[in-house]
Amino acid sequence: MPGGRPCGFDKGEALDRALELFWRDGYEGTSIADVTEVMGVSRASLYAAFGDKEQLFRAVLSHYVAGPGSYFRQALERPRTVEAIRALLLEAAIAVTAPDCPPGCLVVHGALASGEEGAVARNLLTTERLSRQAAVRARLERGAGEGDLPAGTDVVLVTEYVMAMLHGIAVQASGGAGREALTAVAEIAIRGLALDAHATFTSENRGGRSVKSPRQRAKTPIQLGQIAMDF
Repeated sequence: MPGGRPCGFDKGEALDRALELFWRDGYEGTSIADVTEVMGVSRASLYAAFGDKEQLFRAVLSHYVAGPGSYFRQALERPRTVEAIRALLLEAAIAVTAPDCPPGCLVVHGALASGEEGAVARNLLTTERLSRQAAVRARLERGAGEGDLPAGTDVVLVTEYVMAMLHGIAVQASGGAGREALTAVAEIAIRGLALDAHATFTSENRGGRSVKSPRQRAKTPIQLGQIAMDF
């Protein structure tokens, strides 16, 4: 039917195909012609179903968050905080190496787009990244409030640590690192909370300040090992 939606047009399947394109080639590297080709639809059908490229990408991002990226918020639903953070890191290593998806993470990979056109995607993905960061922080704050973490835990610092690990795992996957290697990295990141019995999750350790003396460390209420022992 000229100019209309073809018979059997499945929006979910269409979004799957568009997601793979944007994920693999980025926002700037994906053209409307590319999208219509993989979907097998006309431009008119595409615009009728999703709107322009920016609107399509918004739909694709929502599709990703509810699909391949759903592990993120699901992990944070674990009853204990340490279980939630452990699940988040391990599930991330699995998700970014899924055999039926492009390697890496759409939120991380897509945010690396440059140029004027890429700013649209970059802003949307930055918003999603900040939303994820806020979710991690909220989960940690909840754990601290429930007494599930040692008193005095620097929730902001722990959040930064977790997000840095997640970002690194995603970037490594995009560069070709395999699941076995990245799962091992995730395990090391988890154990890293206890690698140095004197390392701390307190605000005093932020900003590149000098290392504390043993006596000062003994007075520090929060040690990475205290949390990691529960993992």
